[in-house]
Amino acid sequence: MERKECEECGGKLVKKKVEFKMYGISLGEFPAEVCTKCDEEVFDEKTSKEIDAVAKKKGLWGLAKKVKIVKIGSSLAVRIPKAISDFLGLEEGKEALMKPDKNKIIIES
Repeated sequence: MERKECEECGGKLVKKKVEFKMYGISLGEFPAEVCTKCDEEVFDEKTSKEIDAVAKKKGLWGLAKKVKIVKIGSSLAVRIPKAISDFLGLEEGKEALMKPDKNKIIIES
């Protein structure tokens, strides 16, 4: 069944190729239904599986991890999992910039 309108805003859907990024890395362009009003992108199941396969091949699949926040002295600390530190190129003693952005923390190496 082909969708005619966006489930988010009721706008018109058009089919086109869109770039898909994961963690800032392009996985390529894939066919999607895109809303002309709110830009919502929807991929079909086959395309979603293709995107997952590319993410796995590039080592990005499963990179997100849950971590515990611990207290060290009067500060709070988060341990950065090895896979994420490797991905970002973080090393002991290397400086990084940490900043808040609404409900997330951004660490720039």
